[in-house]
Amino acid sequence: MSFSASDLLGLLDLEPIEHNIYRGQNRDVGTGRIYGGQVLAQALVAAARTVPVDRPVHSAHGYFILAGDLSVPVVYFVDRLRDGGSFTTRRVTAIQHGNAIFNLSASFHQPEEGLHHQVEMPDAPDPESLVPELDVIRSRQSEIPESLRDTLTQDRPLDFRPVDDADPFGTDARPPRRCLWVRASGPLDDDPLHHQAVLAYASDYGLLVTALRPHGMSHRDPRLMVASLDHSIWFHRPFRADEWLLYVVDSPVSGAGRGFTRGTYFTRDGEVVASVAQEGLIRLRTR
Repeated sequence: MSFSASDLLGLLDLEPIEHNIYRGQNRDVGTGRIYGGQVLAQALVAAARTVPVDRPVHSAHGYFILAGDLSVPVVYFVDRLRDGGSFTTRRVTAIQHGNAIFNLSASFHQPEEGLHHQVEMPDAPDPESLVPELDVIRSRQSEIPESLRDTLTQDRPLDFRPVDDADPFGTDARPPRRCLWVRASGPLDDDPLHHQAVLAYASDYGLLVTALRPHGMSHRDPRLMVASLDHSIWFHRPFRADEWLLYVVDSPVSGAGRGFTRGTYFTRDGEVVASVAQEGLIRLRTR
């Protein structure tokens, strides 16, 4: 099986079915439900389709309401809330079986100059010196349940290269931090929206895993119920998602059945291009 970068762009190429209404297809990544990054990225694309191309998205905030059904398409309804002099605001509702499964608020900003500062990128080895996570998974595929083996070992649209831990099966208790390089597994076109949507798709990967690290638990642990609750992403400056980006993630707190995580994307030159925050359900099952 194969899931390439061009396949991902096809997944994000929504079908217009009426004014302000779009339809998106699904792809199984082994979770048994629609991957949160997919519906986030598709909703972002739906919103952007109603905004002039010279006004890129700068922030998007979404809530996951119901688990998505992989067997049927998702329909996206866009509300054009405001078209201002420099900002445009959109709201998107994702529908399946007549119910909202996800909603998104997105803001688009006409580029302008302003004050600039940023944190420094942490030291990290070059991505070329690191083992792709997929290679590790394939080398240990006998440990994967047979029903998931083909899906989890298929070619991926994104190349993830963990910096601090190349063992995706490990459950030793570790600090709630994670660092990995990521880029599209193939070249993308020059449309800035495609690069933002691909990064949004990637941004949901590994966040809740970071919140589980101090507890020595995996997101596939049968004692846990794990799901994304909300997700925010801010785009600070242009970038290419088919060039290496360092994703630095930490989880400062968890409790009350929820874990909070945040992440920063850096270019190889050390520029901060995007920030992410998410809270997710990490509920211990009582039976």
